[in-house]
Amino acid sequence: MIEVWTLLEEDQERLRNKSGANRLGFALLLKFFEVEARFPENAEEIPAPAVSYVAQQAKVPAEEWAAYDWAGRAIKRHRVEIRGAFGFRECTEGDQAQLAEWLAVELCGVELSRDRLAEAVVARCRKDRLEPPTPGRIARLVASAVSTFEEPYGRFELDMNAHLDLAAAAASVPGPRTAPEAETAPSAAASAAESAP
Repeated sequence: MIEVWTLLEEDQERLRNKSGANRLGFALLLKFFEVEARFPENAEEIPAPAVSYVAQQAKVPAEEWAAYDWAGRAIKRHRVEIRGAFGFRECTEGDQAQLAEWLAVELCGVELSRDRLAEAVVARCRKDRLEPPTPGRIARLVASAVSTFEEPYGRFELDMNAHLDLAAAAASVPGPRTAPEAETAPSAAASAAESAP
């Protein structure tokens, strides 16, 4: 825990103009992003011992974490600052469309697990320095990619309620020629020879 959640000198520098819940919230988001390359979805995603440890370093009571506003302007500014610190950018709709296309073309043919496809999206986002979409958006992105992959080939589904009419199928298929038919049928050459003058 110490290795992951210790505030380095440059981290402390970023905290200088922040106080109270915003100071602690920023510090926790910063350290979480450093490890996960994404932001936590809610306060519970950060373990209580980590909150206490970071609060101690930031010189803010750990109880301030409960007061951090997850929907306000401060968290939006914090996210922009943190993404910039790590050289990441927000994942746009265009990026998500490219990720879905990449999945459909490169991975859907070799990987059937949607969970592993979602993990591949997160790994690709890290590589491309994109903040990954939320898990819900990743699930929709994966579903879209799978659908795109399956579309050209169609889905092969067996309808167990459909019955094959074997009698109708047999009646429409010509049977084999038998030897007597072959002998009695005049050949084209014989017919031509008879009609020659």
